[in-house]
Amino acid sequence: MTSKPHPPLMKKHSQTDLISRLKSRKILGVGGEDDDGEVHRSKISQMLGNEMKFAVREPIGLRVWILFSAVGFTVMALMALLFPNQLYEVVFEEELSTTSISVRLYGGALLSLALIMWNGLYTAEKIVLQWTLLSEACYFAVQFLVTSITLIEMGILPNPAMLLLLSRVLFLVVTMAYYYHLGRKPKKI
Repeated sequence: MTSKPHPPLMKKHSQTDLISRLKSRKILGVGGEDDDGEVHRSKISQMLGNEMKFAVREPIGLRVWILFSAVGFTVMALMALLFPNQLYEVVFEEELSTTSISVRLYGGALLSLALIMWNGLYTAEKIVLQWTLLSEACYFAVQFLVTSITLIEMGILPNPAMLLLLSRVLFLVVTMAYYYHLGRKPKKI
């Protein structure tokens, strides 16, 4: 008995067959958009994630602003820690009648914020930059409110204090603008 030779097997080249390739990718769950609008090229990139979505598109001047803030916070903290009476006299144009511990505590808090600013200067993570800017904005808002209430209670309005209030409003606006631009989703092209 002789066996009939089988016809040669026809291999299907799925790389060249577009419909078969699209069906395979659909079954694997790659190639289409996910909930975030990401298009994954492979199952591995889908599982591991795409590092491009973690890349931060920073607004122009953000690093310069954070450097400016870090230096400013550090200088003010050192002045409050080392020369609390002089710092109080410059702002409120009167001598500090009580102990200088409150101004020194203020300096310690400023130094803590300065460390956050210095950390924010060297990070590439978007969430760290956002929290850095948010903590800075909260500081400016609280300082504006506390200084305003203190000036109203004292019944005086010295020029240095007014300059401090105006600068805090300006710094708050700039910081919130950077926070807003950093939090926006980039436009898809």
